[in-house]
Amino acid sequence: MSAKLVEQIGHLRKSLKAIILAHNYQRPEVQDIADFTGDSLELSRKAAGTDAEVIVFCGVHFMAETAKILSPHKTVLLPDEEAGCPMADMITLEQLEAEKAKYPGVMVVCYVNSSAAVKAGSDICCTSANAVQVVNAVEKDQPILFIPDQYLGQYAMNRTGREMHLWPGYCPTHMKIGVGDLRRQRARYPGCKVVVHPECRPDVIDEADEALSTSGIIRYARSYQGNTLIVGTEIGILHRLKKENPAVEYIPVTERSVCPNMKRITLEKVLCSMEEMQPTIEVPESIRQGALAAVERMLAL
Repeated sequence: MSAKLVEQIGHLRKSLKAIILAHNYQRPEVQDIADFTGDSLELSRKAAGTDAEVIVFCGVHFMAETAKILSPHKTVLLPDEEAGCPMADMITLEQLEAEKAKYPGVMVVCYVNSSAAVKAGSDICCTSANAVQVVNAVEKDQPILFIPDQYLGQYAMNRTGREMHLWPGYCPTHMKIGVGDLRRQRARYPGCKVVVHPECRPDVIDEADEALSTSGIIRYARSYQGNTLIVGTEIGILHRLKKENPAVEYIPVTERSVCPNMKRITLEKVLCSMEEMQPTIEVPESIRQGALAAVERMLAL
C-alpha cells in the first residue's frame, strides 16, 4: 500500500468532513483505509448516523444509492461509476410492475441488492440476514413476490415453509461456488466447518454447515474454535476474517468466487474521487421516498 496515497486520502477525509465506507468484498488495501467495513445496509445506516458531509462508498452502485436514500443531504461518492451489480441489473421497475400485475394483491419483498427504483416499487426490503424474518412477518394468506435473487428467495422459502413467486435473478459470483468445490475442500480439511452465503445455490447451502450473511459469517468466525474454517462467498471477506481472528486459517470454497465489480475500486480511484468530488450519486426525491418507505418497513420489524 502506498503510504503517500493513504496520507493524501487522510488529509482529504478531514478537509471534506468525509467518511469512507468499504464493503466486506473490497480489496484489502481499500478495507484498511475505511472508517467502517461491513455489509451494504449496515454501512449506509452507520454513515447516516454520523455528522460527515461526504460519504465515499467503496462498493457497487446500488450500495451508494442506499446511502443516498438514507442520507439525502450528504454528498455520496462512488469512486468507480462502472462498479455495478449484475444481480441488481437483472430486474427493472418496468419488469417488476409487469410481474406484479400477474399476481393481484401480491406483497413484493425486495432484497436490498437492487436499484433504488426497484426498491421504490416494492413493499418491503430485506437483507440476506433478515430475509426469513421479513417473509415470516407477511400475512399468511398474502401472496409474496420475492425479488431479485431466486436463491435467497428459495433459502427463505425453505426456512419459513412459505410458497413465494421468485424472480429468476442471481449473483454470478456466488454461482461460481459449486458442490464439487465444497466437497473437495471438505476432503482436504476433514472435520472443518463450512459457512456459505445464502445467495449460493440450494445444493451448496444443503452441503454447508451454515448459511449466513457476510455480517453473520464475520460473527461466526469471531467465536470459531476450530483451526480452519471453509468460507463460501466472495473472497474479499477473507481479509477481514484474518484481521479479526488470525488464529484461524480461512479457506475459500473456491478461489473463483471473485466479484470483478467490487474489485474495480482502488486507492487511486478513491483519492481521485475525493479530489474531484465525482462521481456523485443522485436519487430523484420521488424514488428516494418510495425506496426509503420499503427500507423503513423492514427496519420497523
